[in-house]
Amino acid sequence: MDLINKASMQLREMIMDALGMLTAEEAVPAVPLPAFTVEIPADKSHGDFAANVAMVCAKAFRMPPRKIAELICEKLSFSGTMFERAEVAGPGFINLFLGRKWFSDVLENVLDEKENYGRTQLGAGKRVLVEFVSANPTGPMHIGNARGGAIGDCLASVLNWAGYHAEREFYVNDAGNQIEKFGKSLSLRYMQLCSEKGQQLIYEYRDDTEKLCAEIYAQSGEGQEFEMPEDVYLGTDIIEHAANYYREHIFALKDLSEEDRRKALVEYALPLNIAGLERDLKKYRIVYDNWFRESTIHERNETKQVVDKLLETGHAYEQDGAVWFKATEYGLDKDFVLRRSNGLYTYIVPDIAYHYDKLVTRNFDKAINVLGADHHGYVPRLKAALTALGVDAGKLDVVLMQMVRLVRGGEVVKLSKRSGKAITLVTLLDEIPIDAARFYFNLREANSQFEFDLDLAVEKSSQNPVYYVQYAHARICSLLRTMKEEGTEIPETADLSLLSDPREIELIRHIASLPKEIDLAAKSYDPAKITKYAVDLATLFHRFYDVCSVKNAENEELMKARLLLCIAVRQTLRNVLTILNVTQPEKM
Repeated sequence: MDLINKASMQLREMIMDALGMLTAEEAVPAVPLPAFTVEIPADKSHGDFAANVAMVCAKAFRMPPRKIAELICEKLSFSGTMFERAEVAGPGFINLFLGRKWFSDVLENVLDEKENYGRTQLGAGKRVLVEFVSANPTGPMHIGNARGGAIGDCLASVLNWAGYHAEREFYVNDAGNQIEKFGKSLSLRYMQLCSEKGQQLIYEYRDDTEKLCAEIYAQSGEGQEFEMPEDVYLGTDIIEHAANYYREHIFALKDLSEEDRRKALVEYALPLNIAGLERDLKKYRIVYDNWFRESTIHERNETKQVVDKLLETGHAYEQDGAVWFKATEYGLDKDFVLRRSNGLYTYIVPDIAYHYDKLVTRNFDKAINVLGADHHGYVPRLKAALTALGVDAGKLDVVLMQMVRLVRGGEVVKLSKRSGKAITLVTLLDEIPIDAARFYFNLREANSQFEFDLDLAVEKSSQNPVYYVQYAHARICSLLRTMKEEGTEIPETADLSLLSDPREIELIRHIASLPKEIDLAAKSYDPAKITKYAVDLATLFHRFYDVCSVKNAENEELMKARLLLCIAVRQTLRNVLTILNVTQPEKM
């Protein structure tokens, strides 16, 4: 139950009832009522809620806003409501103050709903497909994938908590130019190993593949023994695949045609890479509902069907042997090629077919893609083509994500996609806790620049946000454990109206805002709102705990009430960390 939303709706009804009485008494004119807002003031001394109804009605009523506010306050009835009083502030704002029962109801709500506290029905069961990471399967995942993984996985979780039915999907690019490049790279490395120098190194490092790969990589520069062209993948993972294949099959591919050799090496290495992606993402606590392969689109001939349909409906045309999409008819600067004059489809065509499959064939109500910021020009093209195919492009939303900079010792860690030693998702998770990675990558909005401090991520201090939040949870567990050991019975009920200290009130008010924050995070596709909520909750708890003694409260009833407050905070922290898929340690 969202008690903040319930209070807001009740307040609107109270104001409308008051205005109805004033209109009946002809104290105000019977005119259409302008829209007004009910909001939570930043400064809580101005009330728990504030309404600008008097300000917006001044022109319609032809009265000073303060006079209107005073008339409304005179007619407000608080009997049986969540509110206890109202006051007029400034030129005519109406500030409303909640009664103590509302704060008690918040805690009872948490204690009653337990692990379901915070869930809402915003999505009403609508089906949403969240596609994220979708890393090129020709190599290991890089740091951008690490951020995209955390954002996408937590976004899907937020959507589920907000009442949607969200599924996670990984789009496997197992066809197209990158696979051609992958095959060429593997073939070159394999043939290098078949050379006289390659044979020497194979024998020398017969028991150490890592050193073999490092040595070949070291000799791959311009003019060196194992020089490689520019248009291939240079990472040591390519060398490792070629070496492993060679050790299993020796010269089996040496005398085959280049096409057959590449095909055999791709068929060997690609499944290993895809299995590695799945394994590494599971280590990162990401489990997908679907692994959708691009190759299935080609097998079903859906690329041809897309282009043929666009031609048939007049949204594409042929010129100089190529097929062009009429992008200018959809507000884009220029038309773009769908099928080249050599008969090959451009990269966007399978993507169009893939999104058609999402929104039409599988009939998801919404498709959300988490993509790198370099895709900003690609999105309008994709949406235009979908619109031309009769698809509501508004059902596709894209979260554009800025790249992350790793910092160690105050210095930026340099990364290189062409390097054999770039920091990957796996090496990152070997260096820092998974909890820290998942929490840190969600500390900022996806479209914001972000520096990931590797030193801070492993620091056990209040400066480390995830440690700070987890410590709040562990601190409550320690308190309850100690009191139980000392013979104190943990209560199931207490007089929660005794919680009146400003720190207690502020803490309860924040607990009450979780459903609203989950809805806001779902609407804005921003899981960072949940990490911020968690840090703020931990901060408010530590402030309360350091001042309001639980064990040595003024009396037993107050102690019981504070114990239940602690239990409610612990439950709320657990739920928030569950959304983020971050552990909730009971000891630290």
